Amino acid sequence: METPKRMKRKKFEKELTRLQGKLCVLQDWVKERGLRVVIVFEGRDAAGKGGTIKAITERTSPRIFRLIALPAPSDREKSQMYMQRYMQHFPAAGEIVIFDRSWYNRAGVERVMGFCSDDQYERFLKLTPYVEKQMVTSGILLIKFWLEVGNKEQERRFRARMDDPLRQWKLSPMDLPSRAKWYEYSLARDVMFKATDTREAPWYIVRSDDKRRARLNCIAHLLKAIPHQKIKRPKVKLPDRSRKHAYNDEATLARRKFVREIY
Repeated sequence: METPKRMKRKKFEKELTRLQGKLCVLQDWVKERGLRVVIVFEGRDAAGKGGTIKAITERTSPRIFRLIALPAPSDREKSQMYMQRYMQHFPAAGEIVIFDRSWYNRAGVERVMGFCSDDQYERFLKLTPYVEKQMVTSGILLIKFWLEVGNKEQERRFRARMDDPLRQWKLSPMDLPSRAKWYEYSLARDVMFKATDTREAPWYIVRSDDKRRARLNCIAHLLKAIPHQKIKRPKVKLPDRSRKHAYNDEATLARRKFVREIY
């Protein structure tokens, strides 16, 4: 299969704007109908999860599209039931919760880097399909994306982060070890798919060597995965400013501290 040429910025931005408009329509539908949606983003390091999530959320309301990106668990959280720290963020009616990495940390980084025991890992793979089935049965729409970046492209992105001071913050302590453990992560991915790619909660793989195509494809799939219609909004009329209690409110600011206008 021939790899398509990278999408041009102008074409990408035009199509992104169109799809983001459709996301706003979806947002109204989710709120109106009280839907509960969970979207999971997983994938190799530097696969483009953050950029894809940003493309989804930058034009939508954070009250409806809630992003959850949890740090490493605290000692207290380590003593809890494994799923407990994630469940507290599950959506109420009218919400879409996006997990930038999720409970699948156990099947990926924790497994490869030795942060969990073999028993914990095996138990996770065994129980997760049942937990996700219960989520779906309870009315939650669960959508799971895996962003797959190729070997050469991942290396290029890591090197770009190393050389660019504006992107060095993206290099986490786990990134470089993950590069060395490429095949360990591949094996963990394959085992995870075998155990958790179910009819109730299937995995959808997004090829992400071309970030622009990946973002558009992901949004297009999301829009299709949640059947929706356009909600008719009432016409809005901007009221005239009342002159009641009028005074020179601009003059009262004259002696206040202002930010220096450098630009």
